[in-house]
Amino acid sequence: MLKAEVLRAKEPQAEELELRLFVFHHSGGSQLSYRDWPAGFPAAWDVRIPDAPGRGPRDKRPPLSDAGALLDHYLEELDAGLTGSFAFFGHSMGGLIAYELTRQLLDMGRTPPVWLGVSAHGTVRPEGDGMRRHLLSDADLREELSAMGGTPSSVLAHPELWDLIAPTVRADLRISETWRTTPLAAPLPVPLSVFGGTRDEVAPPHRMDGWSAVSEHFLGQHLFEGGHFYFQDQLPAVAGRIKDDIRQALLLAQAPSAVTL
Repeated sequence: MLKAEVLRAKEPQAEELELRLFVFHHSGGSQLSYRDWPAGFPAAWDVRIPDAPGRGPRDKRPPLSDAGALLDHYLEELDAGLTGSFAFFGHSMGGLIAYELTRQLLDMGRTPPVWLGVSAHGTVRPEGDGMRRHLLSDADLREELSAMGGTPSSVLAHPELWDLIAPTVRADLRISETWRTTPLAAPLPVPLSVFGGTRDEVAPPHRMDGWSAVSEHFLGQHLFEGGHFYFQDQLPAVAGRIKDDIRQALLLAQAPSAVTL
């Protein structure tokens, strides 16, 4: 089976590795949208940006449209890296993936991430979010994506490029919008932070309030000026906040009683 490429920083020597950070992309996105991220983190961090299947012309696999299959894909693809100290950050659909992967690892009795970062995604509810953008006409979907940002207007306006990405966008949106999850029996033991844009109309700040009850160690909701893709213009500030929260989570793991949140 063809393996998806994983964008990563220059991998540090094993004895120097402090942390492995997995960054999960948004619906219709790929590692290319986050290619500048690895350079924003310490050299001792192994930053990886895994692609879901069906990204770009070189990946001939069809995009997955089933949530369970996508989780299985990531568990298999990332298996060897889910050891030691690692953290998850996911944007939009990627936030949902990061959250559900964390739950899967805990349910399987495996090592969970030391930290979970959810960006631009409302609190996950058992009944889903009720949105159905994956069923929109091409014209309406292009308009929706244009308003959200994150997809170049030149791509949305180009018929051949649109035909290339539309199946992937619809498959990803279908996963996000039809995802069903079981209620938590108890808050996660993993420190969690939430990120978002002050003017995000897809995941407005008030829709993210419920994340504070999801973790035993909620590290806060961090809002940045901007819309759904707020990080595009202020990556250094966002990366700085991620670094601070991960280091706080690492301290908490080392000495829980010595850290006051």
